[in-house]
Amino acid sequence: MLIWPTLQFQFLLRTIASHFAVISPNMPFLTDRRWAVALIFITPALWSVNYLVGRMASGVIAPHMLALLRWSLAGLVLLVFAWPELLAKRSSLFKNPWHYLVFGALGMWICGAWVYIGARSTSATNIALIYALSPVFIALLSRAWLRERLGLQQWLGIALAFAGLVHVVIKGQWSALAQVSLVAGDLWIMGATVSWTLYSIFLERWPTDFSPISRLVLIITGGVLLLLPLTAMEAMSGLPMTQTLWGWQTLALVVAAGLIPGAGAYLAYATLQNALGPARAGLTLYLGPLYAAAAAFLVLGEPIEGYHALGAAVILPGIYLASRAVSGPGANRFER
Repeated sequence: MLIWPTLQFQFLLRTIASHFAVISPNMPFLTDRRWAVALIFITPALWSVNYLVGRMASGVIAPHMLALLRWSLAGLVLLVFAWPELLAKRSSLFKNPWHYLVFGALGMWICGAWVYIGARSTSATNIALIYALSPVFIALLSRAWLRERLGLQQWLGIALAFAGLVHVVIKGQWSALAQVSLVAGDLWIMGATVSWTLYSIFLERWPTDFSPISRLVLIITGGVLLLLPLTAMEAMSGLPMTQTLWGWQTLALVVAAGLIPGAGAYLAYATLQNALGPARAGLTLYLGPLYAAAAAFLVLGEPIEGYHALGAAVILPGIYLASRAVSGPGANRFER
């Protein structure tokens, strides 16, 4: 039962350790393209834990409370490693502080609590279908706003990955697309999808003086500051499903969400985007359902079906094509 989270926690430690290798000019580990491409496949494995947490959190811990505790824990863990840099660059801490509030709202509040709220009234199929739009939005905005160069091969790869994802989500039954109906929860998920798109674009658009891990600590700080009053309002609202049952299960959910899809996945994503750009980093969302199926099989004993294999056979070549560098003068995205 603990194998999947344990393996991912070990990866989190390796990612943090490798972060310090990047600080040394003689060990540009995290800026290496091969490592960045590997993160395309590793990052969604970390995020898949959030699917399990979301399923198990209903009726146990309120959405904003879970988001607040998740990011408070993640921030404290990462602060241990980021503190020397933050202290050395303390003169830059209050340079554009509103950036961190915007990032916190987009990445920690909307992409945190809103997803937990939406999951209560919409199906997993709808969530995955709506979230599948995010990499497409990211690619379009990257091309229009950031001038990120994507060739025909990359667009073909994005299309293939999108088709493979839809095949997995609808369980190979393409006629089921006509039966998809929208409910109130879908609006929450659509908001989170747009929010993640903007979060990804702003990570690239707004320059920073800090490394990915230190920047993430500052972003988490902004998110926690926003979540504090919202969590208090939630607890005092008296609305259904806004109360938290304190106990070992709640603690386990918070620790799992904070360390793996919190600190681990966001740090990996920031590192990945720094090397490959927003459009290619967004491809990690296409692997989400496949990793969710693997996690459900390992932890919950749910079977892996044939449509998972076929979807993977389409998604993986798509990611390979989309993640390749664009040829031509000035097209090397990886040299900064």
